[in-house]
Amino acid sequence: MWASEVDEAAARVYKENWKMLPHGDIRAFTEPEVLDSVPKHDVLAAGFPCQPFSKSGRQLGFRDTTRGTLFFNICQILDARKPAVVLLENVRNLAGPRQHDTWKTIVRELRNLGYKVSDHPTVFSPHLLPPELGGRPQVRERVFIIGVQVGRERAWSEAGTEPLVENKPVMQWDPGLWQVENILQPDSEIDDMDSYRLPIEHQRWVECWDDFVKRLLVARGGVPLPGFPLWADEFRERPKLLKGLPEWKADFLRKNAAFYREHRTPIQKWRARWPEFSGFPPSRRKLEWQAQDSESLWDCVLQFRPSGIRAKRPTYLPALVAITQTSIYGPRRRRITPIEAGRLQGLPDWFSFNGQKDAETYKQLGNGVSVGAAYYVFRQAMSLSLTDVERASSGLARAVQKMSEKPDL
Repeated sequence: MWASEVDEAAARVYKENWKMLPHGDIRAFTEPEVLDSVPKHDVLAAGFPCQPFSKSGRQLGFRDTTRGTLFFNICQILDARKPAVVLLENVRNLAGPRQHDTWKTIVRELRNLGYKVSDHPTVFSPHLLPPELGGRPQVRERVFIIGVQVGRERAWSEAGTEPLVENKPVMQWDPGLWQVENILQPDSEIDDMDSYRLPIEHQRWVECWDDFVKRLLVARGGVPLPGFPLWADEFRERPKLLKGLPEWKADFLRKNAAFYREHRTPIQKWRARWPEFSGFPPSRRKLEWQAQDSESLWDCVLQFRPSGIRAKRPTYLPALVAITQTSIYGPRRRRITPIEAGRLQGLPDWFSFNGQKDAETYKQLGNGVSVGAAYYVFRQAMSLSLTDVERASSGLARAVQKMSEKPDL
């Protein structure tokens, strides 16, 4: 086994758990004179930096010369070592409309190297899997690219056109059956519990909006709040539409003004009850209600986002991210712990993060791959290509057959 990890903290965690220190920057091992130092292998599993393709970034794709071109370093290793299978993972937006040319380039390069890959990306999330197949209560749609070495001619002539796995629940699993509570630690077992509890100031933000939700539910006769973002600063008789305003924002302003006109009295009473609201940070004066018929914010999973306080039902959690937007479990008025975040990614409780600070652990988990989703997609793809896998590596084929005999994690 051979590994590369450029982040020193992540490399230490890797060594702590697998007793092997990863090599550093992969680019240092793709120069012709040192490429032989990468040993022969059956499976190359890799993820290249997601920032060039993420919606939260500039979406430069391969035009991001510092990060977007690492895919081609992976190709150099594939060309030199020709492993039987390649498994790549990246953000959902890699398959988005702004990355169409990037996706075509990836498919072309892999086929030219002899890997049979589908024209269409495989997008999958762990919340679509039942727990017995490694599913977890986290919406984490990611693109998986799997190629089997069959030679250049066959790679082009037998190119698949459909995703290897459909982006839908498996075995009639209902994702609405997930309950976040089931993956949480008992509060009594959490060391330094105070560090995960919501600070009083943050609780006031939630209590203020909770009062808003309850008042508006009464005013609307129990009809749930609308799904568009509620911007309290834009609760006014007429929307303030400045020249050159993007249409999406103008639409939100119109909807907020209409919402205010419809519920003027309860909104005014709410504002009078919370005079400190105007002193909340701008992003905390916005609410993204995705909790359907829930009756209280404290019944929800919450996220403090730059776009506002987002509330949803406590079934499955939003995707872990590599920044400080750790989900808050409303019924316990605290953030999820690193152990709970690890569970969301499919890691066992014995997995060690080497005593590092929580912020670094959340970052690594946010950059990580869902074990259950990756395992399921890989296993499904291999079962469809078992004959070709056996030609390329009989040992790998035997391992794949064992996977199919015992599919659970």
